[in-house]
Amino acid sequence: MRFLFLGAGAIGTYIGGSLAASGTEVAFVEQPGPAEQIARDGLTVEAVSGTKVVRDVTVYTDAAAALDAGPWDVAVFALKSFDTAEAVEQLLATGRPVPTILSLQNGVDNEPTIAARLGADRVIAGTVTTAIAKPGVGHVVEETHRGVGIALGHPLAGRLVEALDAAGLSAQAFDAAGPMKWSKLLTNLQGSAVSAILDLPVGEVFADKRLHAVETASLRECLAVMRAQGFAPVDLPGTPVRLLAFAVERLPKPVTRPIFTRLLGGSRGHKMPSLHIDLHAGRRRSEVGYLHGAVVRHGAAVGVPTPVNAVLTSVLEGLTAGTEDIEAFRKRPEALLARL
Repeated sequence: MRFLFLGAGAIGTYIGGSLAASGTEVAFVEQPGPAEQIARDGLTVEAVSGTKVVRDVTVYTDAAAALDAGPWDVAVFALKSFDTAEAVEQLLATGRPVPTILSLQNGVDNEPTIAARLGADRVIAGTVTTAIAKPGVGHVVEETHRGVGIALGHPLAGRLVEALDAAGLSAQAFDAAGPMKWSKLLTNLQGSAVSAILDLPVGEVFADKRLHAVETASLRECLAVMRAQGFAPVDLPGTPVRLLAFAVERLPKPVTRPIFTRLLGGSRGHKMPSLHIDLHAGRRRSEVGYLHGAVVRHGAAVGVPTPVNAVLTSVLEGLTAGTEDIEAFRKRPEALLARL
């Protein structure tokens, strides 16, 4: 198969670099600065199984030139959710045929956004559960190997699973996109917005019984919205989502709090969630509307109240836009609790 990656961030470099190291034809579309560095230095993927280095990497800075080098079997979106619509329009604006899109993005609305412009038969849903760090351009580190999920239903899906698995990415097929994507969303919500708002590590969030209650309420709302849509949680590669759902819905908070504190806080170490990184790096853009905000939007559509996710979304969007005072919430749980 031939893969064209839109973006060489953490996920793009990890998946694309692993595929290229296995002998699969891969190319990237990137901004001029990173493109020049990758073309010069190649890609380095420090995996649990060993380091993979790819020296000769094809990188385009122009989408039209990249599409002219096709045909590509799939174009891989490894972008932030807020970049999805613009990326689709940029591909269409070239006037060239656009290949089927594989979305490996977080959130549940990327595939519908792509399908609205290209057609439902031109998008494949995917998810990445492996934990990846990106210490530099073209350089990623596999922190915890878990795997990649691909939803079946498209003629290319089976071949994608085979290609990704052959590259050492532990690919797994799923019968349907909905349960897979919503199960990943559930894991993305854990500690993410609260950590960003309060500037606290995830371990400290779950260690505080008041904030643990907030996290539990947020996850319960997500599960209620899932079930109202007919989606049951499914285990993702290396990720026991059904056990998480059982713990959130059935076990008392005094039991789950030390477990979540140890597992979620310990597994992250000092690494902060992406919502925290984006906010405190001053990027003025946040995926919270595509994560917690998606729970709110879909909850409204199916008649499920989601007040906790609504407040988390509103406060973090305000902090990102500068309409909320970041110092009023920094390490002050009482400020968030009062708002809730």
